[in-house]
Amino acid sequence: MKKNDLILIAAILVLALVSVAGIRIWQKNNTKSDAVAVVTVDGARYGAYPLSEDTTERIELADGTYNILVIKDGYADVTEASCPDQICVNHNRIRYSGESVVCLPNKLIVEIEGGEDNGIDGSTY
Repeated sequence: MKKNDLILIAAILVLALVSVAGIRIWQKNNTKSDAVAVVTVDGARYGAYPLSEDTTERIELADGTYNILVIKDGYADVTEASCPDQICVNHNRIRYSGESVVCLPNKLIVEIEGGEDNGIDGSTY
């Protein structure tokens, strides 16, 4: 390889890196952060809570059961529940569009809407 070939390769690599960095910065600045955690109880919408605001919500049901939803640092998490199996409490916290936490005994669903896509087609835990 000649000196000019190496200069050309280096210039192309620098141009590619600058382009990728510019696209990432543009995407970050132009992505809407209006993600909300939508809570559904027994098929009826209970409420919607923005992930941009830290809050704690106690969701009480008519039969005396409850779930506690905590939204902190852009994540939604069910931290406490009156159900016997505690699957919803042991679930990972969520933040990407389409993710959900389900409490079957209490008929509660917490789903993220309007957030960013995590880029994974599917996963299991």
